[in-house]
Parts: sequence; C-alpha cells; structure tokens
Amino acid sequence: MEPLHVLWFVLLGVLLAGYAILDGFDLGVGILHPFARTDTERRLLMNSIGPLWDGNEVWLVVFGGALFAAFPNAYAAALSGLYLPFFLILACLIFRGVSIEFRSKQPGRWWRAGWDGFFFASSLLATFLFGVTVGNVMRGLPLGPDGDFLRAPTLAEVLGPYPVAVGVFAVATFALHGAIFLYLKTEGELQARIRGWMWRAFWAFLACYLGVTAWTVAAFPHATDWQIDYPALWVVPVLNVLAVANIPRAIYQGRPLDAFVSSACCIAAFTFLFGLALFPNLIASDVDPAWNLTVVNAASSTPTLWTMTIVALIGMPFVLAYTITVYWIFRGKTKLDRFSY
Repeated sequence: MEPLHVLWFVLLGVLLAGYAILDGFDLGVGILHPFARTDTERRLLMNSIGPLWDGNEVWLVVFGGALFAAFPNAYAAALSGLYLPFFLILACLIFRGVSIEFRSKQPGRWWRAGWDGFFFASSLLATFLFGVTVGNVMRGLPLGPDGDFLRAPTLAEVLGPYPVAVGVFAVATFALHGAIFLYLKTEGELQARIRGWMWRAFWAFLACYLGVTAWTVAAFPHATDWQIDYPALWVVPVLNVLAVANIPRAIYQGRPLDAFVSSACCIAAFTFLFGLALFPNLIASDVDPAWNLTVVNAASSTPTLWTMTIVALIGMPFVLAYTITVYWIFRGKTKLDRFSY
C-alpha cells in the first residue's frame, strides 16, 4: 500500500461527504415537499433549493469521475453488481431536475400536482437507494477472484433487510437535514410549521440511528476493527454522538444554524465511519475475503494517481470557490418573484 492509495481513498470520502451534506438537504426538501399546504408554500420550498441543487450534484459527478480514474476495478464492479440501484438513482436525479424546471411552466393544477409528485417520489427513491447501496457495500457482494461477480445479485439480495434499513435511515437523515435547512430559509407561519417538521424528523432519525448502529455492530464485527488499529480515531464516534445530541438542543434554543452545522457534522461522521469500516477494502467479497477489492488491487497505476493528484490540487479550489460563491449570493430568506419556479 502506497500513500497515494490512502490519499485517494480519503479524497473519495471527502467528495462523498461533501455530496451527502450539500445534496442531502435538497433531497430532504423534496421528501418534505408534500407537507406544504398551498401552491405558494410548495413554490417556496422548491425555490429554497432552486439556485443550489444542480451545483450540489457536481460533487457526485466529481466523486464518480475520481472513483473511475483512481480505482477503475472497484468502479466497474460496483456499477455492474449494483446496476439496477445505480440506474434507478440516475433516473431519479434526472426526473427530479426535470420536475423542478417544468413545474411552473404551466399554471394548471394537475400539471403542477404531477410534477410535484415526480419531485417527491424521485427525491425519496434516490435517497433510499443511496442508503441501499451503502448497505450492500457494507454487507459485501459476491465477488470472484478476478474482481468480477460470480453471479449477479438478485433483487431480493439487493433489497435485503439490512440494506433496506440503511435506506430508511438515509431518508430520515436527509429529511431532518432538509427540515433544518428550510427553517433557515423560510419565515412566518410556514417557518412555524417547519419547526414541528424538524422535531418529528429528529425523532425518526434518532430511532433509525440507534437501530442501524446496533445492527451494524452486531452483524458486522469487522466494522469496528479500526478501534484496535487506530484507537485515536475514537474521537470521531464521540464527536458524532455530541453532534446528534446538539441537534435537539439547538432546535429547542432557536438556533437553527447550529442545528444545521450539527446535522452536517453527523453526515460527515457517518461517511468517515463508513470508510473506516471498509478500509482498506473498497468492495468486500462475501464469498472469500481474499477476493476483496482493496485500495491496492483496484487502484490505477502510480503515475496515473500522481497525475490525478496534480489535477485535484488545481481543480478542487475552483469547485470550492464556486460552491462558496453560490451559497453567499443566495443567502437569506427565500422570496418569490417573476423568475421563481
């Protein structure tokens, strides 16, 4: 194992965490969209993420490109073994973008209701399938000695109890993240009702968090092996618990920005712990551990990784600058005008 292998494993984690934090809240807004009572409220919810959602998805595109270039064997195995979930995620993200853009093109009630339905369903299903994918990677897939699948996982295997539980957990997490974001972006009566959404989403999130954590520790003992090899990293789960505990405290004290930061920290910690549970594997084989795809046997050549590192050093500041600029320009409460969705 070379330092470049570890570096790109960490960078992939950073990109995945960035995507989950940023696109997580706008997927959460889509999940909560049906709870809006009027057309004006639905427009406010959609316009709260209108200037942001497409830029947030840049992080997913960069993650996919980095995985393909840095660890092509893992990229090929993941997309072939989990073809159906990834295909459906792509379809959901496409329909979600189309629904945002098309909803207000016509004033008709049924026209808008139809696109609202697509917006909700695609947000919910994409989030659920992201969690299902994480659950399958944690559980392991039927990889053979050459990194190919011995057999294609059946739909029943892909939608097994544990992956489905992780999918539900992802929905609860993003719903909470989206509710806190909406509280920051709205005002008046709608904001007062969203406060109730935050509390209900938090209790659902907490139940899922405790259940999935206990299930993971009990079913996958290897997920905690890092505690022996890297005891200093115990600080991550400790900070994760503190961030979870700070969410209701911040909501109760009327400090939504603190709650949003804590929610983002939780998502980052979940991603970090997921990486620790996998490392040094990218995709584990549930047939024979010797056939795992690791950061070594799935990696590109050293010259390729060096080239990618240079490109990342040049390109990532532009991605960060773009993200910061957009969020700064569109800070503050959401207002409707003639250019709104």
